[in-house]
Amino acid sequence: MSLRELVVLGTASQVPTRHRNHNGYFLHWDAQSSGATAAEGILFDPGEGTQRQMLRAGVAASDVTRICVTHFHGDHSLGLPGVIQRLSLDRVAHPVTAHYPAGDARFFDRLRHATLFHETAELREEPVERDGHRFDLGIGTLEARSLRHPVETYGYRLVEPDTRRMLPDALARHGIRGPAVGQLLRAGELEVDGRRVSLDAVSAPRPGQRLAFVMDTGLCDNVFALAEGVDLLVIEATFLSADVALAAEVGHLTAAQAAHVATECGVRRLVLTHFSQRYDDPARFVDEAREHFDGDLVVAEDLMRVPVPARR
Repeated sequence: MSLRELVVLGTASQVPTRHRNHNGYFLHWDAQSSGATAAEGILFDPGEGTQRQMLRAGVAASDVTRICVTHFHGDHSLGLPGVIQRLSLDRVAHPVTAHYPAGDARFFDRLRHATLFHETAELREEPVERDGHRFDLGIGTLEARSLRHPVETYGYRLVEPDTRRMLPDALARHGIRGPAVGQLLRAGELEVDGRRVSLDAVSAPRPGQRLAFVMDTGLCDNVFALAEGVDLLVIEATFLSADVALAAEVGHLTAAQAAHVATECGVRRLVLTHFSQRYDDPARFVDEAREHFDGDLVVAEDLMRVPVPARR
């Protein structure tokens, strides 16, 4: 059974609360697309306490194949030492790749080697060097975009390539079966009984799925670029509109702004998270977002599982 879902490990912003852990998000992304090499388990922004939240959520260290850090404020990165050491403690056999802002690589190094431990896991560092930096994941492309925050910060966009879905009835009408189907996929056309049959005649477009992860940022063009046409948008909503001036000053979004982005970009499922401790009623985020977005809305809670919407 295929599995593409977001496991929410923590939803608090700077200060955790009794009910909200520091940030932490784990994405199960299986290899559904043609030509994909392997599934990915991407851990985004592991804040303090992430290792324990993973245990509570049923996410094993061996599930992690990749770590993506948006920036090095503590609520997005203080869980790195525990997670990295757990990779070795659990003897994770596969390599794990880490992406983070290259300009602040010294902080990743400090967190990676924060305490003494016997390192056996293979952790590969692939820092984000520039706006628009892309990484080939086998299952698709991971793109990083710079955001507007007081420190170097990137959002991430995962894009699965578009493919074709073969139509069994059309294949049968044209007498194409067995190995000939693969030949047609590779060549784009095939000669059958003296006739040329194109791939378009026996298949339909199969759009790749897309996800965006947007944390600490003021409203800027790259927020929209990351969110454009995604199936799932995970985005900070640190403040409510009553504090919009403060949000702009410190480089954050309100629930209304996040919802506006989702509407403008045609987002299919919107996940709001990264809430300030000053608000204790999640319904206020729902009410504010609903004024600007009438689609599929999730106000994240710790340990919640959010499926990626089914293909169109």
